[in-house]
Amino acid sequence: MAFEPPERLVRALGETYGDALAGPWLGRLPELAEQSAARRGLTVDRVQAPGGRSSLVALVRRPDGAPAALKVAPSFARPDLERAALAHWNGWGAAQLMEEGAPDDALLLERLHPEVSLRSLPEAKALLEAAGTVRRLWVEPPGGHGFESVAERTGRQSVPMRAAGRGELAPLVTAALAARDELASSAAELMLLHGNFRQSKVLSGERVPWLTVGPEPLVGERAYDLARLVRDRVEDLIAAPTGASAARRRVKKLADSLDVDPERLHGWTLFRAVESGLRAGAAGRHRDAELLLEFAGWL
Repeated sequence: MAFEPPERLVRALGETYGDALAGPWLGRLPELAEQSAARRGLTVDRVQAPGGRSSLVALVRRPDGAPAALKVAPSFARPDLERAALAHWNGWGAAQLMEEGAPDDALLLERLHPEVSLRSLPEAKALLEAAGTVRRLWVEPPGGHGFESVAERTGRQSVPMRAAGRGELAPLVTAALAARDELASSAAELMLLHGNFRQSKVLSGERVPWLTVGPEPLVGERAYDLARLVRDRVEDLIAAPTGASAARRRVKKLADSLDVDPERLHGWTLFRAVESGLRAGAAGRHRDAELLLEFAGWL
């Protein structure tokens, strides 16, 4: 079967890592995916499309006919860290790894239902299920782990923000960077975090109703992990006449339901929305940038 990379994967890898790095790997991807499936004796049902933004995912069957999912990602996207996090969670709140060791960078995972995420539910129900799922992921990290910290990741992200935060965006960017600096220097928790948790990362499963996929794991405080969820369905918030007040209520509601300091959740939500908005603008996704920065201005 042809393992052609979905267009979303091509676009996202180029945006995140640059075409000079992503291009050669994408050129080799069909061969790499075929080799990964052959090493494991897998039969491929289909490639998931539109798929993810950092890997190709194929729905496969193991030699005994059991369904699974094969995830093929470039080494520069650090699939080794995703493997380490999934192994530590061991199926608790997240997709289960289906092999103890691996002959390559690919991940063989429990097959979920990629067409059914929490975004298919009404908003209130989706947020409730999301809160219950992310709570399971917040555990102490394994000893000797190689995960970066929230302070390290956000420090790296702050560099282009400082260069881009000029003109009319200057007050918003300054506020986001100030919030990040204060939060990063005062965090008192060190938990294993998903790193990119949102409704679309929680899929329907057979073993339990909802399981998380696609972690970008790091260690730090829970408020950082929750901040991305606050702005889920941002387009609906922006379109609503009460969107600004609804966004602020969502911060308080999620903080209360998960026993997180609402001020810290507010600060990380501001930083992450501004950082994502600036990055979207730099990549030419101007509509996304406008939505995210308007949302950040409400906070």
